[in-house]
Amino acid sequence: MSKSTKQPTMKDVSRLAGVSLGTVSKVFNGIPVGDEYKSKVEAAAKALGYQVNVYARGLRASKTNTVAVILPNVINPFYSNMADYCCRRLNEKGYRMLLSTTSYDPDTEQACVDMVQQNKVDGIIAITYNPKLEVNEDIPFVIIDRKFHANIPCVSSDNYTGGQLAAEKLIEKGCKKLLFLGISSHVPGEADKRSVGFENYCNSQGVGCTIHRVWDEDGIDEIFSFVDDSTTKGKFKYDGIFCATDALAVQIIDRLNKLGVSVPKDVQIIGYDGIKIFGLDKYPCSTIEQPLEQMATTAVDILLSDKDSNHPALICLPVRYCEGGTTK
Repeated sequence: MSKSTKQPTMKDVSRLAGVSLGTVSKVFNGIPVGDEYKSKVEAAAKALGYQVNVYARGLRASKTNTVAVILPNVINPFYSNMADYCCRRLNEKGYRMLLSTTSYDPDTEQACVDMVQQNKVDGIIAITYNPKLEVNEDIPFVIIDRKFHANIPCVSSDNYTGGQLAAEKLIEKGCKKLLFLGISSHVPGEADKRSVGFENYCNSQGVGCTIHRVWDEDGIDEIFSFVDDSTTKGKFKYDGIFCATDALAVQIIDRLNKLGVSVPKDVQIIGYDGIKIFGLDKYPCSTIEQPLEQMATTAVDILLSDKDSNHPALICLPVRYCEGGTTK
């Protein structure tokens, strides 16, 4: 039986590089040394297959260069894109990402926060639906889309303006009887402002508007029932729909098609998020696009900023309208 290969140590790197152990330590900890010494250490480490134990080093320095990102899931393209953009920005900053998913369950959210706090992460970025979430005040925390604590910065798109923009575009394209469709959580969030902006703009223009929102537990079936009840012999009661998300818009388009209602000929539809079709540079529906990359970058930059930095409680980033073939 062959002996197991011994893992190389910093002393081995020092010996092969022909430099002191202190110089090796400086290189691995990012402390400036001469270029010649740095090159020797890096070459020796590579030759030996030596890897820095970032976690052990972090425990000594009370820093692990790891940030936890907690999301409901990574099946929804909005969340998977958010995770990807966060990961990219963290990599640029020399950090690693620890990803956890919660399936929208408040208890799982708290368990994830407790777990990552015990693992000594340097901060947490989360989308959470738990209004009673307990977070250690000593750990940097940034929340996306849902403000729940005065001392925790929230990064969001400008949902209210997005709702206004959706109404403006539908009216501009000739719609006269508008409908908002959405599935909401019982926990208030920034996304709730989409319907408020939509309704207020319709009212300001004297255009008829119906808001139909259901709770999470009712789900898509209740929305489908409303759509079915609003359709008679292939004629839909409304000529313009603003859906709270692109995912909902795609489902509504499919439902209307099955009922013999043509989109956008009979009904024009705008979603919200700006998620592109996988592998293609186009949208599955006309949409209000959230600046996902900017939201993720902003969240990371705030999280890693100086502890004494004074950030606004809510950072609202601009949205824009994008054509996607479901409006005229």
